Amino acid sequence: MGTLYLVPTPVGNLEDITLRALRILREVDLIAAEDTRTTGRLLAHFAIDTPQTSYHDHNRRRRIPELIDALVTGDVALVADAGTPSLSDPGVELVAAVAQAGHRVEPLPGPTALIPALVASGLPTDSFLYLGFPPPKEKARRDLLAAVRDLPYTLVFYEAPHRLRDMLADAADILGDRPAAVAREISKLHEEIWRGTLSGALDHFTEPRGEIVLVIGGAEPQVWGEDAVRDALRQRLAAGQARSRAAKAVAAESGWARSDVYDLDV
Repeated sequence: MGTLYLVPTPVGNLEDITLRALRILREVDLIAAEDTRTTGRLLAHFAIDTPQTSYHDHNRRRRIPELIDALVTGDVALVADAGTPSLSDPGVELVAAVAQAGHRVEPLPGPTALIPALVASGLPTDSFLYLGFPPPKEKARRDLLAAVRDLPYTLVFYEAPHRLRDMLADAADILGDRPAAVAREISKLHEEIWRGTLSGALDHFTEPRGEIVLVIGGAEPQVWGEDAVRDALRQRLAAGQARSRAAKAVAAESGWARSDVYDLDV
């Protein structure tokens, strides 16, 4: 039984490929590539002559059974045009089918635009929500933003340059003028990491170009006033909850420290 290797490839700088990735690309029997021309240039640069086959959004239904058959007798590497395969691309369906068929799936760590953009954004990284490419149509895009408006997590999107301004305008309108960072052309010659606010980004990026990651600050926690906290604690105590349990629940809802809620005179 063969193994499907998920092999990240550089998002720009070819030096970002790992030694392990190069070894796997040489040793597997077949490479399934999103675009065989793009991957072919990478393979040629590192003098790798492993056979390729295409695997992309338009042929995935036909190609998945063929790749599962190939895994019966050998190993296959899945690569995207750039970055980590199965992240915002049709690789996820192949991974699910290969695992369902009983083959091993082995992911390799490596290049991605998502994490470098996040860690360089200056926004909180302890909890974040990756949302891939937002919908291209305005209503669906605005609906998505409305659905995540109240979440406290840093929001991370990929975006096409020709839709960036529409995305920034909708985000500022629905989320408010939050802190934001736009990472452009990560690891490439014209890399840019811009930090400011959504409205500032809209002013700055008049003609966006390149591969873009948009990072937006999460919703600020809403802290209740003392009267509201006191009322909520009083209601829970009247319902028979122990003070410690009631204080913990109210603290989670109100943004107050549990000890401060516990000490309130009600």
